[in-house]
Amino acid sequence: MRDLIKMSPAETGAFLREQRTLVVATIGRTGLPHLAPMWFAFLGGDIVFCTDRKSQKIVNLRRDPRCSVLAEAGETYDQLRGVHMEGVTEFTDLGPVVDAVVARNFGEVGEDETAREALRKAMSRRVAVLFRPTRTASWDHRKTMPGATP
Repeated sequence: MRDLIKMSPAETGAFLREQRTLVVATIGRTGLPHLAPMWFAFLGGDIVFCTDRKSQKIVNLRRDPRCSVLAEAGETYDQLRGVHMEGVTEFTDLGPVVDAVVARNFGEVGEDETAREALRKAMSRRVAVLFRPTRTASWDHRKTMPGATP
């Protein structure tokens, strides 16, 4: 059954490009997971996100760069799809990540330099994170339905 519902790498990529939110799990001080939904983007094929530099997830990632992320969709069991990845993070240049996340979620800021500068100012307290997956699991329950074409 597991092999039947597993997504191919192409399907996994397409699914992630359809999603806006990743649930990001970092490791808290006590060893328990800290979960937070994050808008994300792709930069050169890498998954990136940005968040406040004093947020709990950043405190956790500074202590331990390991992280898991989850994107999922579907309202009923036969429609469930998802991608779970384990990996490590690193901090990266904020500007390109902000541009990628804003473009993906708000549309292109385009040539409006005033709007771009306002965004950069608003993001000045943020940190950019690059996620590098080391293990991926995926599922698409639509593949089990007779005559289904996921």
